[in-house]
Amino acid sequence: MSKKPYMFAVSGVKNSGKTTLITRLLPVLGARGIKTAVIKHDGHEFEADVPGTDTFAHQQAGAYGTAVFSDTRFMLVKQQQITEQELWRFFPEADLILLEGFKHSSYPKIEVVRQGNSQRCVCEREHLAAVAADFVPEGCIGIPVFSPDNIQALADVILTHMREEKAR
Repeated sequence: MSKKPYMFAVSGVKNSGKTTLITRLLPVLGARGIKTAVIKHDGHEFEADVPGTDTFAHQQAGAYGTAVFSDTRFMLVKQQQITEQELWRFFPEADLILLEGFKHSSYPKIEVVRQGNSQRCVCEREHLAAVAADFVPEGCIGIPVFSPDNIQALADVILTHMREEKAR
């Protein structure tokens, strides 16, 4: 049985900057030797295969699943329910899985709050490790607030939680 990667969420309301923060965290975590995968929750049904691809034609013709692979990567699309707890098994080599979304989950998380998009934290306080915000949002007293540009400090928050969990 392989080790289970540590799971940490980057959450916030729609268009708060979750993807941007994750794409900025990934190279910093990589430079620190942390092999990181990302699992994104989509609250809407997304279209995985796009028109013009062979796998799209297969899906349109009735395939319940498609896969495409090369020497260095693969993509699998299967119509079935699945959870992030099941998906981690696709990343057994990962040290860390960043979950994008999951604002109502019990995972430790950084919530992204951006002025003009949201005025307060929406995640449950007990699961907030930090807030990445361009102002001090309502309801965040006692929770560390960092600028979304302070990527090093936000990476430190994630790695501190990861180390503490491994020490247990």
